[in-house]
Amino acid sequence: MDDSTPARDLVAPVRRRPAPSAVVQRIPGWVRVALAMFAVGWGANQFAAMLLVYRAEDGASSEMVTALFGAYALGLIPALLIVAPISDRIGRRRVVRPVLVLSTIATVVLIVGRDSFELLLIGRLAAGIASGAAFAPGTAWVKELSADRPGGTGARRATLALSAGFGSGPLVAGICAQWLPAPTIVPYVPHLALMALVIAVAWHAPEPFVPRSADEPRRRSHVREALLSRPFLMAILLTAPWVFGAASTSFATLPTFVEIGVAPIAVTGALAGLTLWTGVAIQPLGRRLGDPRLIITTGLGAAAAGLATGILLDLTGLAWLVLPAAMLLGAAYGLVLVGGLTAVEALARPDDLGTLNAVFYSLTYVGFAAPLLNTLALTAISPETLMLAGIAAIAATVPLVFASRPGRPR
Repeated sequence: MDDSTPARDLVAPVRRRPAPSAVVQRIPGWVRVALAMFAVGWGANQFAAMLLVYRAEDGASSEMVTALFGAYALGLIPALLIVAPISDRIGRRRVVRPVLVLSTIATVVLIVGRDSFELLLIGRLAAGIASGAAFAPGTAWVKELSADRPGGTGARRATLALSAGFGSGPLVAGICAQWLPAPTIVPYVPHLALMALVIAVAWHAPEPFVPRSADEPRRRSHVREALLSRPFLMAILLTAPWVFGAASTSFATLPTFVEIGVAPIAVTGALAGLTLWTGVAIQPLGRRLGDPRLIITTGLGAAAAGLATGILLDLTGLAWLVLPAAMLLGAAYGLVLVGGLTAVEALARPDDLGTLNAVFYSLTYVGFAAPLLNTLALTAISPETLMLAGIAAIAATVPLVFASRPGRPR
Protein backbone atom coordinates (compact mmCIF):
# COMPACT_ATOMS: atom_id res chain seq x y z
CA MET A 1 0.00 0.00 0.00
CA ASP A 2 1.31 3.39 -0.96
CA ASP A 3 1.58 5.71 2.05
CA SER A 4 0.59 8.54 -0.22
CA THR A 5 -2.88 7.05 -0.84
CA PRO A 6 -5.51 9.36 0.62
CA ALA A 7 -7.33 7.89 3.59
CA ARG A 8 -10.70 8.48 1.97
CA ASP A 9 -9.74 6.11 -0.87
CA LEU A 10 -9.19 3.27 1.64
CA VAL A 11 -12.75 3.37 2.89
CA ALA A 12 -15.41 1.54 0.88
CA PRO A 13 -18.02 3.92 -0.43
CA VAL A 14 -21.28 3.77 1.52
CA ARG A 15 -24.52 3.95 -0.44
CA ARG A 16 -26.82 6.42 1.22
CA ARG A 17 -30.50 5.66 1.40
CA PRO A 18 -32.66 8.29 -0.25
CA ALA A 19 -34.10 10.80 2.17
CA PRO A 20 -37.78 10.22 2.92
CA SER A 21 -38.65 13.32 0.92
CA ALA A 22 -36.79 11.90 -2.08
CA VAL A 23 -38.74 8.64 -1.81
CA VAL A 24 -42.01 10.58 -1.71
CA GLN A 25 -40.95 12.60 -4.75
CA ARG A 26 -40.74 9.39 -6.77
CA ILE A 27 -44.45 8.70 -6.25
CA PRO A 28 -46.43 10.05 -9.23
CA GLY A 29 -48.20 13.28 -8.39
CA TRP A 30 -51.68 12.00 -9.19
CA VAL A 31 -51.13 9.02 -6.87
CA ARG A 32 -50.24 11.35 -3.99
CA VAL A 33 -53.39 13.41 -4.50
CA ALA A 34 -55.46 10.24 -4.95
CA LEU A 35 -54.12 8.95 -1.61
CA ALA A 36 -55.32 12.17 0.03
CA MET A 37 -58.79 11.62 -1.42
CA PHE A 38 -58.68 7.97 -0.32
CA ALA A 39 -57.87 8.98 3.27
CA VAL A 40 -60.56 11.66 3.46
CA GLY A 41 -63.08 9.23 1.96
CA TRP A 42 -62.08 6.64 4.59
CA GLY A 43 -62.75 9.14 7.37
CA ALA A 44 -66.04 10.20 5.82
CA ASN A 45 -67.57 6.74 5.59
CA GLN A 46 -66.07 4.86 8.55
CA PHE A 47 -69.16 5.97 10.47
CA ALA A 48 -71.35 3.66 8.36
CA ALA A 49 -70.11 0.66 10.36
CA MET A 50 -70.81 2.41 13.66
CA LEU A 51 -74.58 2.71 13.33
CA LEU A 52 -75.26 -0.47 15.34
CA VAL A 53 -72.52 0.38 17.84
CA TYR A 54 -74.16 3.62 18.95
CA ARG A 55 -77.53 1.91 19.17
CA ALA A 56 -76.09 -0.81 21.40
CA GLU A 57 -73.60 1.23 23.47
CA ASP A 58 -75.50 4.51 23.91
CA GLY A 59 -79.08 3.41 23.32
CA ALA A 60 -79.46 5.87 20.45
CA SER A 61 -82.67 5.56 18.47
CA SER A 62 -82.71 4.58 14.80
CA GLU A 63 -83.76 8.12 13.90
CA MET A 64 -80.86 9.68 15.87
CA VAL A 65 -78.25 7.40 14.34
CA THR A 66 -79.63 7.84 10.84
CA ALA A 67 -79.67 11.60 11.38
CA LEU A 68 -75.98 11.48 12.40
CA PHE A 69 -75.24 9.50 9.26
CA GLY A 70 -77.01 12.05 7.06
CA ALA A 71 -75.72 15.13 8.93
CA TYR A 72 -72.45 14.60 7.12
CA ALA A 73 -74.08 15.95 3.96
CA LEU A 74 -75.10 19.15 5.78
CA GLY A 75 -71.45 20.05 6.19
CA LEU A 76 -70.35 18.66 2.87
CA ILE A 77 -72.62 20.41 0.39
CA PRO A 78 -71.92 24.03 1.50
CA ALA A 79 -68.18 23.25 1.65
CA LEU A 80 -68.30 21.87 -1.88
CA LEU A 81 -70.02 24.92 -3.29
CA ILE A 82 -67.87 27.44 -1.41
CA VAL A 83 -64.39 25.89 -1.53
CA ALA A 84 -64.30 24.49 -5.07
CA PRO A 85 -64.59 27.91 -6.81
CA ILE A 86 -61.88 29.18 -4.46
CA SER A 87 -59.61 26.32 -5.59
CA ASP A 88 -60.25 27.34 -9.19
CA ARG A 89 -58.80 30.75 -8.34
CA ILE A 90 -55.99 30.07 -5.84
CA GLY A 91 -55.03 26.51 -6.76
CA ARG A 92 -55.73 23.03 -5.40
CA ARG A 93 -52.88 22.49 -2.96
CA ARG A 94 -53.62 25.56 -0.84
CA VAL A 95 -57.14 24.23 -0.33
CA VAL A 96 -56.42 20.52 0.20
CA ARG A 97 -53.66 20.92 2.80
CA PRO A 98 -55.87 22.30 5.62
CA VAL A 99 -58.57 19.82 4.67
CA LEU A 100 -56.31 16.89 5.54
CA VAL A 101 -55.83 18.38 8.99
CA LEU A 102 -59.58 18.95 9.39
CA SER A 103 -60.36 15.33 8.47
CA THR A 104 -58.00 14.23 11.25
CA ILE A 105 -59.64 16.61 13.75
CA ALA A 106 -63.11 15.31 12.81
CA THR A 107 -62.09 11.76 13.74
CA VAL A 108 -60.61 12.97 17.04
CA VAL A 109 -63.94 14.69 17.84
CA LEU A 110 -65.83 11.45 17.13
CA ILE A 111 -63.58 9.67 19.63
CA VAL A 112 -63.83 12.34 22.31
CA GLY A 113 -67.60 12.76 21.84
CA ARG A 114 -68.47 9.08 21.84
CA ASP A 115 -71.03 9.56 24.64
CA SER A 116 -72.45 12.88 23.43
CA PHE A 117 -74.94 13.21 20.59
CA GLU A 118 -73.98 16.87 20.18
CA LEU A 119 -70.25 16.17 19.83
CA LEU A 120 -70.90 13.29 17.47
CA LEU A 121 -72.97 15.67 15.39
CA ILE A 122 -70.10 18.18 15.35
CA GLY A 123 -67.68 15.44 14.34
CA ARG A 124 -69.90 14.33 11.48
CA LEU A 125 -70.37 17.93 10.30
CA ALA A 126 -66.59 18.46 10.41
CA ALA A 127 -66.07 15.26 8.41
CA GLY A 128 -68.59 16.55 5.88
CA ILE A 129 -66.85 19.91 5.59
CA ALA A 130 -63.50 18.17 5.09
CA SER A 131 -64.97 15.92 2.41
CA GLY A 132 -66.68 18.76 0.59
CA ALA A 133 -63.53 20.84 0.61
CA ALA A 134 -61.41 17.91 -0.63
CA PHE A 135 -63.41 15.97 -3.20
CA ALA A 136 -64.10 18.54 -5.94
CA PRO A 137 -60.68 20.26 -5.80
CA GLY A 138 -59.01 16.85 -5.45
CA THR A 139 -60.84 15.46 -8.46
CA ALA A 140 -59.87 18.50 -10.53
CA TRP A 141 -56.27 18.17 -9.28
CA VAL A 142 -56.06 14.50 -10.28
CA LYS A 143 -57.48 15.40 -13.69
CA GLU A 144 -54.87 18.14 -14.15
CA LEU A 145 -52.09 15.70 -13.20
CA SER A 146 -53.51 13.19 -15.72
CA ALA A 147 -53.45 15.58 -18.68
CA ASP A 148 -51.04 13.28 -20.55
CA ARG A 149 -53.59 10.45 -20.51
CA PRO A 150 -56.73 9.94 -22.64
CA GLY A 151 -59.86 11.88 -21.77
CA GLY A 152 -61.76 10.53 -18.77
CA THR A 153 -58.64 9.08 -17.10
CA GLY A 154 -58.61 11.74 -14.40
CA ALA A 155 -62.27 11.14 -13.57
CA ARG A 156 -61.72 7.38 -13.32
CA ARG A 157 -58.64 7.76 -11.13
CA ALA A 158 -60.44 10.13 -8.77
CA THR A 159 -63.46 7.83 -8.61
CA LEU A 160 -61.24 4.85 -7.84
CA ALA A 161 -59.55 6.70 -4.97
CA LEU A 162 -62.82 7.91 -3.46
CA SER A 163 -64.57 4.58 -3.79
CA ALA A 164 -61.64 2.67 -2.30
CA GLY A 165 -61.61 5.02 0.69
CA PHE A 166 -65.37 4.87 1.13
CA GLY A 167 -65.27 1.07 1.06
CA SER A 168 -62.22 0.51 3.25
CA GLY A 169 -63.29 2.81 6.09
CA PRO A 170 -66.45 0.96 7.16
CA LEU A 171 -64.89 -2.45 6.47
CA VAL A 172 -61.99 -1.87 8.86
CA ALA A 173 -64.11 0.03 11.40
CA GLY A 174 -66.70 -2.77 11.45
CA ILE A 175 -64.06 -5.44 12.15
CA CYS A 176 -62.51 -3.34 14.93
CA ALA A 177 -65.88 -2.53 16.52
CA GLN A 178 -67.04 -6.16 16.45
CA TRP A 179 -64.01 -7.93 17.91
CA LEU A 180 -61.75 -5.38 19.60
CA PRO A 181 -62.28 -3.58 22.93
CA ALA A 182 -63.56 -0.01 23.24
CA PRO A 183 -65.86 -0.20 20.17
CA THR A 184 -66.51 3.57 20.15
CA ILE A 185 -62.76 4.39 20.16
CA VAL A 186 -60.60 1.73 18.50
CA PRO A 187 -62.43 1.70 15.12
CA TYR A 188 -61.33 5.30 14.52
CA VAL A 189 -57.63 4.74 15.28
CA PRO A 190 -56.72 3.30 11.83
CA HIS A 191 -57.92 6.51 10.18
CA LEU A 192 -55.67 8.60 12.43
CA ALA A 193 -52.66 6.45 11.50
CA LEU A 194 -53.59 6.65 7.82
CA MET A 195 -53.89 10.44 7.95
CA ALA A 196 -50.43 10.78 9.50
CA LEU A 197 -48.96 8.84 6.56
CA VAL A 198 -50.99 10.59 3.88
CA ILE A 199 -50.21 14.09 5.14
CA ALA A 200 -46.51 13.29 4.79
CA VAL A 201 -46.99 11.96 1.26
CA ALA A 202 -49.47 14.47 -0.15
CA TRP A 203 -48.42 17.73 1.53
CA HIS A 204 -45.99 18.73 -1.27
CA ALA A 205 -47.80 17.05 -4.18
CA PRO A 206 -47.04 18.85 -7.45
CA GLU A 207 -49.56 21.26 -8.88
CA PRO A 208 -49.31 21.89 -12.63
CA PHE A 209 -49.85 25.34 -14.03
CA VAL A 210 -53.42 25.79 -15.24
CA PRO A 211 -54.41 29.05 -16.96
CA ARG A 212 -56.95 30.87 -14.81
CA SER A 213 -59.33 33.35 -16.34
CA ALA A 214 -58.89 36.89 -15.07
CA ASP A 215 -62.36 37.72 -16.33
CA GLU A 216 -64.46 36.47 -13.42
CA PRO A 217 -67.86 37.51 -14.89
CA ARG A 218 -67.03 35.63 -18.08
CA ARG A 219 -65.96 32.54 -16.10
CA ARG A 220 -69.22 32.63 -14.16
CA SER A 221 -71.06 32.89 -17.45
CA HIS A 222 -69.28 29.74 -18.66
CA VAL A 223 -70.26 27.90 -15.48
CA ARG A 224 -73.87 29.03 -15.77
CA GLU A 225 -73.94 28.00 -19.42
CA ALA A 226 -72.68 24.52 -18.53
CA LEU A 227 -75.18 24.12 -15.67
CA LEU A 228 -78.08 25.06 -17.95
CA SER A 229 -76.93 22.87 -20.81
CA ARG A 230 -78.93 19.88 -21.95
CA PRO A 231 -76.27 17.29 -20.96
CA PHE A 232 -76.13 18.65 -17.42
CA LEU A 233 -79.87 19.00 -16.85
CA MET A 234 -80.84 15.66 -18.39
CA ALA A 235 -77.85 13.37 -17.84
CA ILE A 236 -76.34 14.70 -14.59
CA LEU A 237 -78.93 16.55 -12.53
CA LEU A 238 -81.47 13.72 -12.66
CA THR A 239 -79.06 10.87 -11.97
CA ALA A 240 -76.37 12.18 -9.60
CA PRO A 241 -78.42 11.53 -6.40
CA TRP A 242 -78.47 7.84 -7.31
CA VAL A 243 -74.70 7.64 -6.65
CA PHE A 244 -74.99 7.68 -2.86
CA GLY A 245 -78.70 6.98 -2.87
CA ALA A 246 -77.98 3.50 -4.22
CA ALA A 247 -74.92 2.94 -2.01
CA SER A 248 -76.49 4.10 1.26
CA THR A 249 -79.68 2.15 0.58
CA SER A 250 -77.52 -0.96 0.27
CA PHE A 251 -75.81 -0.78 3.64
CA ALA A 252 -78.24 1.32 5.69
CA THR A 253 -81.72 0.24 4.53
CA LEU A 254 -81.67 -3.27 3.06
CA PRO A 255 -80.12 -4.91 6.18
CA THR A 256 -83.15 -3.74 8.18
CA PHE A 257 -85.35 -6.04 6.09
CA VAL A 258 -83.86 -9.16 7.73
CA GLU A 259 -82.32 -10.20 11.03
CA ILE A 260 -78.52 -10.49 10.96
CA GLY A 261 -77.75 -12.86 13.80
CA VAL A 262 -73.98 -13.37 13.49
CA ALA A 263 -71.50 -10.49 14.05
CA PRO A 264 -73.99 -7.82 12.96
CA ILE A 265 -71.55 -4.89 13.30
CA ALA A 266 -68.85 -6.58 11.22
CA VAL A 267 -71.45 -7.69 8.68
CA THR A 268 -72.77 -4.12 8.36
CA GLY A 269 -69.23 -2.81 7.79
CA ALA A 270 -68.48 -5.63 5.36
CA LEU A 271 -71.70 -4.90 3.49
CA ALA A 272 -70.65 -1.26 3.08
CA GLY A 273 -67.23 -2.42 1.95
CA LEU A 274 -68.72 -4.88 -0.53
CA THR A 275 -71.02 -2.20 -1.95
CA LEU A 276 -68.32 0.38 -2.47
CA TRP A 277 -65.55 -1.97 -3.55
CA THR A 278 -67.92 -3.36 -6.17
CA GLY A 279 -68.14 0.25 -7.33
CA VAL A 280 -64.36 0.20 -7.69
CA ALA A 281 -64.27 -3.12 -9.55
CA ILE A 282 -66.94 -2.10 -12.06
CA GLN A 283 -65.18 1.06 -13.21
CA PRO A 284 -63.12 -0.56 -16.00
CA LEU A 285 -66.47 -1.34 -17.62
CA GLY A 286 -67.16 2.39 -17.62
CA ARG A 287 -63.90 2.96 -19.49
CA ARG A 288 -64.92 0.45 -22.16
CA LEU A 289 -68.42 1.90 -22.53
CA GLY A 290 -66.97 5.34 -23.24
CA ASP A 291 -70.13 7.41 -23.75
CA PRO A 292 -71.18 8.99 -20.42
CA ARG A 293 -74.85 8.41 -21.26
CA LEU A 294 -74.24 4.69 -21.72
CA ILE A 295 -72.20 4.49 -18.50
CA ILE A 296 -74.93 6.26 -16.50
CA THR A 297 -77.83 4.25 -17.89
CA THR A 298 -75.99 0.98 -17.29
CA GLY A 299 -75.55 2.10 -13.69
CA LEU A 300 -79.24 2.95 -13.40
CA GLY A 301 -80.09 -0.50 -14.71
CA ALA A 302 -77.92 -2.03 -11.99
CA ALA A 303 -79.72 0.13 -9.40
CA ALA A 304 -83.11 -1.12 -10.60
CA ALA A 305 -81.91 -4.72 -10.40
CA GLY A 306 -80.58 -4.09 -6.88
CA LEU A 307 -83.91 -2.65 -5.74
CA ALA A 308 -85.74 -5.63 -7.29
CA THR A 309 -83.44 -7.94 -5.31
CA GLY A 310 -84.37 -5.92 -2.21
CA ILE A 311 -88.03 -6.76 -2.86
CA LEU A 312 -87.14 -10.47 -2.97
CA LEU A 313 -85.15 -10.04 0.22
CA ASP A 314 -88.13 -8.63 2.08
CA LEU A 315 -90.64 -11.13 0.67
CA THR A 316 -88.54 -14.25 1.27
CA GLY A 317 -86.48 -13.29 4.33
CA LEU A 318 -83.41 -14.96 2.76
CA ALA A 319 -80.55 -13.03 4.36
CA TRP A 320 -78.00 -14.07 1.72
CA LEU A 321 -79.86 -11.92 -0.82
CA VAL A 322 -78.26 -8.85 0.76
CA LEU A 323 -75.03 -9.87 -1.01
CA PRO A 324 -76.23 -9.70 -4.63
CA ALA A 325 -78.32 -6.64 -3.77
CA ALA A 326 -75.22 -4.91 -2.36
CA MET A 327 -73.16 -5.79 -5.41
CA LEU A 328 -75.80 -4.52 -7.83
CA LEU A 329 -76.28 -1.27 -5.91
CA GLY A 330 -72.49 -0.94 -5.65
CA ALA A 331 -72.20 -1.32 -9.41
CA ALA A 332 -74.81 1.42 -9.75
CA TYR A 333 -72.81 3.66 -7.43
CA GLY A 334 -69.56 3.18 -9.36
CA LEU A 335 -70.98 3.53 -12.85
CA VAL A 336 -73.19 6.56 -12.21
CA LEU A 337 -70.32 8.27 -10.38
CA VAL A 338 -67.72 7.72 -13.09
CA GLY A 339 -70.27 8.48 -15.83
CA GLY A 340 -71.23 11.74 -14.16
CA LEU A 341 -67.62 12.83 -13.62
CA THR A 342 -66.79 11.98 -17.22
CA ALA A 343 -69.75 14.05 -18.42
CA VAL A 344 -68.67 16.97 -16.21
CA GLU A 345 -65.10 16.74 -17.49
CA ALA A 346 -66.41 16.99 -21.06
CA LEU A 347 -68.52 20.06 -20.19
CA ALA A 348 -65.96 22.00 -18.15
CA ARG A 349 -63.27 24.42 -19.18
CA PRO A 350 -59.90 24.19 -17.35
CA ASP A 351 -60.60 27.08 -14.98
CA ASP A 352 -64.09 26.00 -13.92
CA LEU A 353 -63.62 22.23 -13.55
CA GLY A 354 -63.46 22.47 -9.75
CA THR A 355 -66.70 24.44 -9.61
CA LEU A 356 -68.61 22.02 -11.85
CA ASN A 357 -67.21 19.04 -9.94
CA ALA A 358 -68.48 20.68 -6.74
CA VAL A 359 -72.00 21.02 -8.14
CA PHE A 360 -71.94 17.41 -9.29
CA TYR A 361 -70.71 16.08 -5.94
CA SER A 362 -73.33 18.20 -4.15
CA LEU A 363 -76.01 16.48 -6.19
CA THR A 364 -74.57 13.03 -5.48
CA TYR A 365 -74.58 13.68 -1.74
CA VAL A 366 -78.27 14.45 -1.80
CA GLY A 367 -78.46 10.65 -1.95
CA PHE A 368 -77.14 10.43 1.61
CA ALA A 369 -80.60 11.51 2.70
CA ALA A 370 -81.97 8.23 1.30
CA PRO A 371 -81.64 6.17 4.54
CA LEU A 372 -83.48 8.80 6.59
CA LEU A 373 -86.17 9.23 3.93
CA ASN A 374 -86.48 5.45 3.62
CA THR A 375 -86.87 5.11 7.39
CA LEU A 376 -89.63 7.72 7.42
CA ALA A 377 -91.35 6.25 4.35
CA LEU A 378 -91.36 2.75 5.79
CA THR A 379 -93.60 3.95 8.62
CA ALA A 380 -96.34 4.53 6.02
CA ILE A 381 -95.68 2.14 3.13
CA SER A 382 -94.28 -1.37 2.68
CA PRO A 383 -90.67 -2.04 1.62
CA GLU A 384 -91.97 -3.49 -1.66
CA THR A 385 -93.81 -0.26 -2.49
CA LEU A 386 -90.73 1.79 -1.62
CA MET A 387 -88.47 -0.29 -3.88
CA LEU A 388 -91.02 -0.25 -6.72
CA ALA A 389 -91.20 3.54 -6.51
CA GLY A 390 -87.43 3.69 -6.97
CA ILE A 391 -87.57 1.36 -9.98
CA ALA A 392 -90.33 3.49 -11.54
CA ALA A 393 -88.22 6.64 -11.08
CA ILE A 394 -85.30 4.96 -12.84
CA ALA A 395 -87.51 3.84 -15.73
CA ALA A 396 -88.69 7.41 -16.22
CA THR A 397 -85.13 8.80 -16.14
CA VAL A 398 -83.36 6.51 -18.61
CA PRO A 399 -85.00 7.93 -21.80
CA LEU A 400 -84.11 11.46 -20.70
CA VAL A 401 -80.45 10.51 -20.25
CA PHE A 402 -80.28 9.05 -23.73
CA ALA A 403 -81.94 12.18 -25.15
CA SER A 404 -79.17 14.43 -23.78
CA ARG A 405 -76.19 15.41 -25.88
CA PRO A 406 -72.72 14.73 -24.44
CA GLY A 407 -69.99 17.36 -24.65
CA ARG A 408 -69.44 21.04 -24.01
CA PRO A 409 -72.22 23.52 -24.83
CA ARG A 410 -71.62 25.94 -27.64
